[in-house]
Amino acid sequence: MHLHNPWFEISPAEAGYSLTGAFVETSSFGSQFTNKMKKQDEMDMLYLQALCSSVLADEEEIWKWIKALLLPEIKTASEKTRQDPHSPPIDECYQVLLNLVDMNLTVLKGTDPSALDQSIRTTLTDLSGGKSQLIYQLEKLNDDKTAGKKAAKQYMMQYTMDVCNYFSLERKLNSWPFDLLISICRCIAQWIWGRHYNFLHNMTDEAVPAALLEGETRDYIDAGLLLNSPYFSVLRKERDIDLIISLDFSEADSFTTVTQTAEMCKKLKIPFPEVNSVQRQRRSNHKIDAWRKKYGTSQVPYTAEMIAELLQVSGKNFSINRAKLLEQIRVVAEAKYFQAQARQI
Repeated sequence: MHLHNPWFEISPAEAGYSLTGAFVETSSFGSQFTNKMKKQDEMDMLYLQALCSSVLADEEEIWKWIKALLLPEIKTASEKTRQDPHSPPIDECYQVLLNLVDMNLTVLKGTDPSALDQSIRTTLTDLSGGKSQLIYQLEKLNDDKTAGKKAAKQYMMQYTMDVCNYFSLERKLNSWPFDLLISICRCIAQWIWGRHYNFLHNMTDEAVPAALLEGETRDYIDAGLLLNSPYFSVLRKERDIDLIISLDFSEADSFTTVTQTAEMCKKLKIPFPEVNSVQRQRRSNHKIDAWRKKYGTSQVPYTAEMIAELLQVSGKNFSINRAKLLEQIRVVAEAKYFQAQARQI
């Protein structure tokens, strides 16, 4: 997403900016375009699925998310240590990870991480029986003021990798949640997902907002974080859309997305129907709390019985509204017919 044109779409045929209309073939998504195209390798389908459903792409927000995962683990680990003083130092290991997360957040904010650095080094030395560890020296972070934020992030990446490698090699813990968090921290430090070459970089086209031409790479997140239905994928003027049949499966009020879309379209001067307040009231009176609880966003994989039930209810919903849908399709078809007739006269 981007302030000047936040909607980027990927289909089997093309990938690009919904409103601007700047697209490339999906097979070329992420490739570099200069005098000749520097093509990238074909993307794995699982990678594309993860890219299109990732609500976290901002580094600072991801580190905050990791911190939220760590805090309850630290509390549980501390309780285990109190109950069994001879247990592995799981609480200290988790605390190192928490300090590592805080260090990354500190560097992203441009403040001094030296206190956290010292705490991590002291703990790792204690865990290793007094043996010093080969952890990247962050003095360079403080010395290299001229290099700026990019260099600081590079230094912090190496530091994070060294701490993660320490735990991977030493195997102080045999705990899958801890190992998983180490792997996630390593991935974040290297930033190996969500980032692609910006195919609009350095191009000259007055129709493309200048902000989209800046930056060699772009980070992509699931647009559901902004709007949970892809209305803007069909609202570009050239697509000449007359009717949208919206199937919104949002966990919250499904009218929230359509209302927000209407508000955004008004600001952007894009034609969009007004949301009927009577319809909102009728929808809110339906007793669907039990359904939302049973089929929540974070629901584990559905059983065959659950899928069958959802299909049955969805089909019933279409059957109930069949007449309304056919009427709207008829209205559009007739309007198109008369427009065509008028052009021939």
